Amino acid sequence: MEARASVTNARIAPRKVKIVLDLIRGKDVEEAMAILKYTPKSACEYLEKLLKSAVANAENNFGMDKDNLVVSECYVSPGPIMKRIMPRAQGRAYSINKRTSNVTLVVSEKE
Repeated sequence: MEARASVTNARIAPRKVKIVLDLIRGKDVEEAMAILKYTPKSACEYLEKLLKSAVANAENNFGMDKDNLVVSECYVSPGPIMKRIMPRAQGRAYSINKRTSNVTLVVSEKE
């Protein structure tokens, strides 16, 4: 049995989120929470909230034990890109891509 939680259109680039996801993949939920709490990356705020949501889904919807949960699967995919323009010298314009992420986190019970 597994419980999942996802966040869509998070205003952070997917490559920044992937670094932190690689740290918590396969870890116990308590250990993953500790890693997210003490890692100085901006993606940790999104992922800590997402992990709490996945654990709550597991407890309330599926009746799983919180102490037995492990992060079984986590991945990020790019969301829509917000395109902005920055004026530059001599009438030129450079484009700025503000990237978004769709993050999915799955927790399941240990075997």
